[in-house]
Amino acid sequence: MHGKVEDLSVAKVDAGLKVIARGVNVYYGDKHAIDNLDIDIPDRAVTSFIGPSGCGKSTFLRCINRMNDTIPICRVTGKIEIDGRDIYDRALDVVQLRARVGMVFQKPNPFPKSIYENVAYGPRIHGLARSKADLDAVVQSSLEKASLWKEVKDRLDDSGTGLSGGQQQRLCIARAIAVSPEVILMDEPCSALDPIATARIEELIDSLREHFCIIIVTHSMQQAARVSQRTAFFHLGSLVEEGATTDIFTTPKDQRTQDYITGRFG
Repeated sequence: MHGKVEDLSVAKVDAGLKVIARGVNVYYGDKHAIDNLDIDIPDRAVTSFIGPSGCGKSTFLRCINRMNDTIPICRVTGKIEIDGRDIYDRALDVVQLRARVGMVFQKPNPFPKSIYENVAYGPRIHGLARSKADLDAVVQSSLEKASLWKEVKDRLDDSGTGLSGGQQQRLCIARAIAVSPEVILMDEPCSALDPIATARIEELIDSLREHFCIIIVTHSMQQAARVSQRTAFFHLGSLVEEGATTDIFTTPKDQRTQDYITGRFG
């Protein structure tokens, strides 16, 4: 069930489903931001959300770790399950949910702490390391998975904010994976980065999909085509279509998808 996924261009997803959403609606006051959304998101794969600005892709992304809970006028209805558990169940601990569902934002946002402390913070507060040696091992492993260890191993006490933009974003990814999440949400993680740093992050995303369910919001259709196995196209708060990335980009079923991909609007 959890074997390495080599090719997800076929309809069958070997690793099974991680996130299932049914009838999801999101309201900001009177504004209906997401309209009756249904989607299945596979494990051990990258799913891209694409679509024009304001179409609802980031809004839905933030439903998956309940970040919209922090917005007083926001109301979410419907059901979102991770591994069969409704994440909006009142008995569910939101702090634990956010440990299971990591988040990487558009702009790198390392804590104003050392590189080491940026990565160690989550495992420490969640009690995931029993000793300093355990914590050291988690920090090293997370930085290695984020392709940053070789660059920072001799300056772990330096401030995380002193790194380059691309390194800061990889540090934020290391921080997200340090608590062993099952799902990683990325909201335009490369939009503030130069092309070289973007290529590094894309390589990293490709290697991380062996271990995690990754969902990425991107404005770049080229990026979606490069990094994802599944793509979902959003328009005006609706999920227009979703499928294997190669199918969405070569033989979309909906004219709106075709128009967006060929640059007729967006």
